[in-house]
Amino acid sequence: MFLLGVLFMMLGVGASIALHEIGHLTPAKKFGVKVTQYMVGFGPTLWSKRKGETEYGVKAIPLGGYIRMIGMFPPRPEDEVLPDGTVRVRASSTGRFSQMVDEARNAAYEEVSPADRHRVFYDLPTYKKVIIMFGGPFMNLVIAGVLLTIVACGIGLPAVKAAKIYTVQPCLTTTATTCAEADRSPAAKAGLKDGDQLVSVGGKQVTTGTEAINTIRAHGNQPVEVVVLRGGQQVSITVTPVLKTMDKIDAEGSPVLNWKGQRERAEVGVIGASIGAAKVVDERRPLTDAPAITWDTFVKTGSVFVKIPQKMVGVVSAAFGSGERDVNGPISVVGVGRIAGEVADIQQITLMDKFAMLLMMLAALNMALFVFNLVPLLPLDGGHIATALWEAVKRPIQRARGVTGRIYADAAKGMPIAYGVSLVLIVMFVLLAYADIVNPVKLGN
Repeated sequence: MFLLGVLFMMLGVGASIALHEIGHLTPAKKFGVKVTQYMVGFGPTLWSKRKGETEYGVKAIPLGGYIRMIGMFPPRPEDEVLPDGTVRVRASSTGRFSQMVDEARNAAYEEVSPADRHRVFYDLPTYKKVIIMFGGPFMNLVIAGVLLTIVACGIGLPAVKAAKIYTVQPCLTTTATTCAEADRSPAAKAGLKDGDQLVSVGGKQVTTGTEAINTIRAHGNQPVEVVVLRGGQQVSITVTPVLKTMDKIDAEGSPVLNWKGQRERAEVGVIGASIGAAKVVDERRPLTDAPAITWDTFVKTGSVFVKIPQKMVGVVSAAFGSGERDVNGPISVVGVGRIAGEVADIQQITLMDKFAMLLMMLAALNMALFVFNLVPLLPLDGGHIATALWEAVKRPIQRARGVTGRIYADAAKGMPIAYGVSLVLIVMFVLLAYADIVNPVKLGN
């Protein structure tokens, strides 16, 4: 089952990449841009077939994909436009970066034949450029939304309906079953019992163990009223949590890690009782909830990307030191495949629950691709969108200054940045893949 989970996720990742590129390909062809290649993956070509003017294929490294459109870089005023409409680049400088930019221009212009002069990307209106470049990430957003809707509204999301006390610890400082009165746990002193179902804590109704725990933690050395359901009757009990240094947890119940990947500690209230879910059901949500669920996933994903620099420090600490992997931090495709295999291998849940978990993982991955690709840096889609929007801002300003002829935002000038970003992404992938092998994020976390 482990291998089936990995295979399912790899096929899902491949399909997501393919659909992302279709999101670029379809509007590009619709707007008349010549597309010479549609490729899923990078590196050596495993399979390809030419249909019309476009070569469709699959490459060996499944870490992305691309379509090749002619005329990505516009000519500069100093470049020579030949009578047939083709462009000859005039060297601008002997500097390393300038040569890099000129080489990129030459490679781009060599693809443009006289017959295709009017099918170049750079001649498109701004809105068409934005539609083409946004089409890929938009496909990932659609995939994420559809998968989330299938799981939430068709299969059902796990919903905790009640919390209960699993065990009451007789003594707070030892594992002994008997101890002096001063050493007894607050839960034992107050009369809480194993199996008590929690109704409210501190006047707040609770339905999850995390809600109850966080409320208790916030009342260190303060009496708090706990209402429990015992034998069909509600019983009100007052318990006074004692202060103890414990790991911090967030609203989801996960440990809070610092920038080094180490657990943060704090003095919180404890009562000496194990609290968890009493009842968990798969609850189907109405279709009207689908947009809110998709938005919530987008917000959570965006919050992770905002903290990427901090979280990568934690990844380094976990990979090469004693740090702990953040369950809400970034992982590579290696980690995604590993977790998918672990999900498929769980014996305690049904096949449908496994399927739902894998679909949720695939939805989260597509939402991550949507957010990631909109980062306004070349060579990402967001970088091309930003370039097109800057062109729309630049054009009226240049016209007001008396500039005539076509006015472009020169994406080629961003090539040094594109190479730098690509290098950073490669390093990040290698680091994450290594961390996912030596210190992976596990379901048990």
